[in-house]
Amino acid sequence: MKTARYIGILIILTCIIGGCAKKSGVTDLNAYKKEIDEWQKKRLARLTRDDGWLTLAGLSWLKEGENSVGSDSSTTVLLPAGKTPGSLGSIWLENGALRFVAKAGVEVKYKDSLITSMPLKSDADDEPTVLSHGTVSFYVIKRGDQLGVRVKDKENPARLNFKGLEYFPIDPKWRFEAKLEPYRPPKILEIPSMIGTVEKDSCPGALVFKLDGKEYRLDVVIEKGSEDQFFIMMSDETSGKETYTVGRQLYATLPDSDGNVVLDFNKAYNWPCVFTVFATCPIPPKQNHLPIRVEAGEKMYAGHE
Repeated sequence: MKTARYIGILIILTCIIGGCAKKSGVTDLNAYKKEIDEWQKKRLARLTRDDGWLTLAGLSWLKEGENSVGSDSSTTVLLPAGKTPGSLGSIWLENGALRFVAKAGVEVKYKDSLITSMPLKSDADDEPTVLSHGTVSFYVIKRGDQLGVRVKDKENPARLNFKGLEYFPIDPKWRFEAKLEPYRPPKILEIPSMIGTVEKDSCPGALVFKLDGKEYRLDVVIEKGSEDQFFIMMSDETSGKETYTVGRQLYATLPDSDGNVVLDFNKAYNWPCVFTVFATCPIPPKQNHLPIRVEAGEKMYAGHE
């Protein structure tokens, strides 16, 4: 009798587990854990590479006319001290056009070529013009109506002293087969940033999913250059506790023919602002705050200041 009862309990548990797996779309837990493991490794590789977010070492805003570049404290675009000359040259901003002019005798490279003067593209174009001197590189970014210079250093202390990433346990409970509810026409979301600018993003719809019988929704956007996936900015009840106060980000697949979308919070990760004060992170829209604890994905960075 005890054996029969034990077998019965096992069958019930198997059905429960099988039902949960079907709901999440996960049928092989080991394969799923391996998938998330691989995703975490790629996330770490992107973050720690030579031009990753840990190398971010400065941000300066440009004015019309001449903008001096160098490590001297009087320059407009400040570069890391001890890594670059006091004066490296100047960035000229004239009616929206950008040009860099190197100081005579100073080595500045574009890719592998020494340059003395050249026009610059910002990250609003397909690819910004990245200039370098030693381990330091810099390029122009556009945020709202402002143009600034982002500075990176391969030997930045934040990279050299990186403390690693920490995650919640991998759990298929947080992988959903959500539905896309399209907005017709698409909504325009005004997304503020940590530096006070506002970007306008097109929102084609909301992802709708259920957890414990309750329905939740998240507005999505499609980023320029990443048109093959949805970008999601979100916060939840772990924000400011186990995770970053402002929230986290993640990507999701585009819908299949039935409007189904894989939404996996095990792939939620931190904004660059967690690692550096020089990032220009967006602030998730208020409607994308989930009134639940999403105990999945990347936790707060231990080295955050």
